[in-house]
Amino acid sequence: MKILVINCGSSSLKYKLFEMNGEVRILEGLVERIGFESPLTQKNEKGEKLEITEKTSNHSDGFRLALKAMQHPKLGALKNADEIVAVGHRVVHGASKYREPVLITPEVMKDIDDFSLYAPLHNPANLAGIKAGMEIFKDIPHVGVFDTAFHYSLPDYAYWYGIPYELAKKYEIRKYGFHGTSHQYVAERTARILGKPFNSLKIITCHIGAGASLTAVEYGKSVDTTMGMTPLQGLVMGTRSGSMDPSVVVFLMEREKLTGDQVLDLLNKKSGFQGLSGISKDMRDIEKAASEGNARAKLTLAVHAYQVKKFIGSYICAMNGVDAVTFTAGVGENAPELRADVCKNLSFIGVKLDGAKNRETIRGKEAVISAPESRVKILVVPTNEEIMIARETLRNLHSRLAPSN
Repeated sequence: MKILVINCGSSSLKYKLFEMNGEVRILEGLVERIGFESPLTQKNEKGEKLEITEKTSNHSDGFRLALKAMQHPKLGALKNADEIVAVGHRVVHGASKYREPVLITPEVMKDIDDFSLYAPLHNPANLAGIKAGMEIFKDIPHVGVFDTAFHYSLPDYAYWYGIPYELAKKYEIRKYGFHGTSHQYVAERTARILGKPFNSLKIITCHIGAGASLTAVEYGKSVDTTMGMTPLQGLVMGTRSGSMDPSVVVFLMEREKLTGDQVLDLLNKKSGFQGLSGISKDMRDIEKAASEGNARAKLTLAVHAYQVKKFIGSYICAMNGVDAVTFTAGVGENAPELRADVCKNLSFIGVKLDGAKNRETIRGKEAVISAPESRVKILVVPTNEEIMIARETLRNLHSRLAPSN
């Protein structure tokens, strides 16, 4: 049973094809620069690479190119498109309506479009991918899996903002949280690695990449997370400012003569690591510059590490303890210095890092990097949002096929 998982950007199309009997990833690919000469790169189960470049006009052309690659006689895995039983789409924002995977209908697509108000950088691209995918794969179910769904369990005191109640209710202004499929996958894997039931643990998952968020997972449920109504809240990130005094927005608008859209563009695309360092949004570039003595690069690293530590501390308090802290995503998996810096500030709860294991983690591999005597376990777990989307898509199929009582 093959399920195709799609993650669409404004000019890109990421896809992974899974054989769900055994949950084997048999193909993964990326189509870039949609609307121009689009390079496609695809790898099969053996790691063999296929590269194609074709002119595309839109996401539908991107899907056609991806299907062509998936059906490649030597490096593909499909004889025809009918082998795919369903398509699972990553959707960033489901507001307060969607807490489960859902069969995509015209009503759902309208909701995704409406929720672009909360995720203007993401939902429109997700919707473009859904429409194009349904055009190419016409006769099979398309299922939406929402980044916000895992955080539906947040208690009201964790998601409520201190603004007039009537306004919050009228416009559904609240914390929603993101990276939900990643946090869920990583937390579940943490429990499995530790050999304990998922619903028996208090886990803090640290998804740290160009986009970054932390989540407190208490007994299998998300109870707090750093991102808010939009992905702008929380940690300083690659190009996002993270949390700050809201008055800064008005101050910048008045002093720099910026419109609302312009200041949001500034905070979403020109701030964070990029804005602080003046070097790059890529942590690797900043670490290199810091090692060469660049003061702004050092400041950027210090600000980022401090915020990670601060949020971890607050989540320990929120859950009245913690059993494990797990790092994931590009920076979380590949920045031993950050992990060491964070864990140094957790010695008060009995955290002891195994320095050698921390330094010697292998990219893409799971590892417990705390010392055996550490009271709280520290792990590195590569995320796999796509398999979670595939599982949720399959769960939706089964729920609709199950006989009703």
